Amino acid sequence: MEHSPNQPPTAAVADAALRLRVPVRLAPVTLLPVTSGAAFSGMAQPVTHLGSVDVFLDAIDDAAPGSVLVIDNGGRDDEACVGDLVVLEAKLAGLAGLVVWGRHRDTAQLRQIGLPVYSRGACPLGPLRVPPAGRPMRSAVLDGVPVTAEDLVVADDDGVLFVGPERRDEILKLAAGILQTESRQADRMAAGASLREQLDFAGYRRRQAQDPQLTLRQHLLELGSAIEV
Repeated sequence: MEHSPNQPPTAAVADAALRLRVPVRLAPVTLLPVTSGAAFSGMAQPVTHLGSVDVFLDAIDDAAPGSVLVIDNGGRDDEACVGDLVVLEAKLAGLAGLVVWGRHRDTAQLRQIGLPVYSRGACPLGPLRVPPAGRPMRSAVLDGVPVTAEDLVVADDDGVLFVGPERRDEILKLAAGILQTESRQADRMAAGASLREQLDFAGYRRRQAQDPQLTLRQHLLELGSAIEV
């Protein structure tokens, strides 16, 4: 999958956060992209669905371009809470994508629209519930994972991460560095240099024989390699 220079892949973001010992939240792994190959990121615009489309229109109306609509539909399997019209509206408003803790419908149309959508899968049934009166809930909890408007959403074919404001710029900068290092390693492998050669794995084994406490992680940190966190 191609990633823009401004969006490192989720794997690099996760590794960077681990190195910095900053927690990031993983969306439920049961969420899958409707169309693969669409990496995206943006600030979360969370909303809880209670049965009516107006909460989505309200959230889209207030969302800044490049935001990601994060919908909490309780992970329900008995209805689809978004379809082609909501996704098309989000695209026209300049949103970067949707993350749906629930199901979608109009799959063929969604693929034609091209805006990235993550969900638990397709369901032809729309909501049959009568929504309660009241103001929209601008929050989302995805199987116990809370999402707020302060979170950055980073998504690709490996999944969806929510990165809070704590040291976020540092995480993204380190993730970009990890990506550059691993890209160079992959290029050298394509040219015939094995990963063991690049990482001086033979040297590590000799050192480890003398010092059993030496870890591969320590060895790689000395080399500046990114294969291990």
